[in-house]
Amino acid sequence: MAPALRTRPRLSGTNLERAADHNQRVTLHAIRVCGSLTRVELAGITGLTPAAIANIARRLLQDGLIEEAGQQRGSRGQPPTKLVVRADACYSIGVNVDRDHVTIVLVDFAGQMLARVSEEVDFALPDQVRALYRRSIHDMLRSAQVDIAKVVGLGVAVPDQLGSVDLPGRPPAYAAWESVDFAQLFDEPFSLPVFTENDAAAAAMGEMQFGHGQRHGSFFYILISSGLGGGLVIDNAYLRGANGRSGELGFMRALDDGAGGEQVQKLVSLSGLSRHLEEHGFGLRDMMRSTPAPEAEACVEAWIEQAARRLVTPLTAINCLINPAVILIGGRLPASLVERLAERANSLMEAGAGTLPAIAPVARAELSQDAPAVGAAILPFSHFLLPKPGALWKAPADGAGLRQVL
Repeated sequence: MAPALRTRPRLSGTNLERAADHNQRVTLHAIRVCGSLTRVELAGITGLTPAAIANIARRLLQDGLIEEAGQQRGSRGQPPTKLVVRADACYSIGVNVDRDHVTIVLVDFAGQMLARVSEEVDFALPDQVRALYRRSIHDMLRSAQVDIAKVVGLGVAVPDQLGSVDLPGRPPAYAAWESVDFAQLFDEPFSLPVFTENDAAAAAMGEMQFGHGQRHGSFFYILISSGLGGGLVIDNAYLRGANGRSGELGFMRALDDGAGGEQVQKLVSLSGLSRHLEEHGFGLRDMMRSTPAPEAEACVEAWIEQAARRLVTPLTAINCLINPAVILIGGRLPASLVERLAERANSLMEAGAGTLPAIAPVARAELSQDAPAVGAAILPFSHFLLPKPGALWKAPADGAGLRQVL
């Protein structure tokens, strides 16, 4: 009987070039996250020597990625100079394709959104997305006064199995997304490196760099979009899983009364909310109004109660298996509804606290509803300039890292 094949451990040394690049990425990221730091503070945060920080800071200044921004007062002797990232050092484009909308954003290196185009369209086909991008990007760059030469790449955030997951209203032609080459889809009018990522993962990465992730090194991100996805961040690193499908809580089976074992995302999603509203004679637009009719408000409140109960099983699993510091909910739901859903979920989880080893609070994610698009725009920055998993490996690790399409 032949012996079973064993996967070789991913053990590798590094070299000075990779170590130097990694140290520079870590230093740049520290400045970017903290807003402004002195060289002494950078040495304390990164664990690098003052001499190493001085050399790295000099290179970053020469490359135009950071700049000096005044001096820190209140200390003896010569006040140390603060370092900040240059927002105009480079730019990136982010695209979020979902089953009910397409959003394109242009962001600077500080993560600020400079231009945005979005279309509410059900099950947009690849040709429609390509057309929107090509007719919009010139105006976006022009309005933001950004030179395309300073755009480092384009990131795309899409749900996994975009064209094959069976959601209400999906047309047969939508299966075309399963064979799309995103590099070709966005090859004009500019030739840019294209990176793709799961939409929930992109949103979690954005939150990791610009939201609650700056205060919590470990968290679980729940993305409520047309479907329901999740992203797992542990010790300030996004974990993809063996097949790149970690965090897929939308596919879990619901066990609450009357659920019949259906997938959680059948209810806890925008498509699930839309179906719930339509059954009572309302639509998503009624919910989006600043002051919805009392009947529509009562209908939404009923959905929040059902959705919170439907989330109890996934939240229990997340707490028991992962033990994150916080569970964040983001997506295209209005902020007020997300907060109400989080509040009710917290109440239900606290009711069963005696049977669980630990319970992480549920809260609204800090980034806006464009988190997947903004997170997608961060992908090129992460690849070219910021710390990334496997940066010190001599050879790329199988199944790890960013999915780049070139």
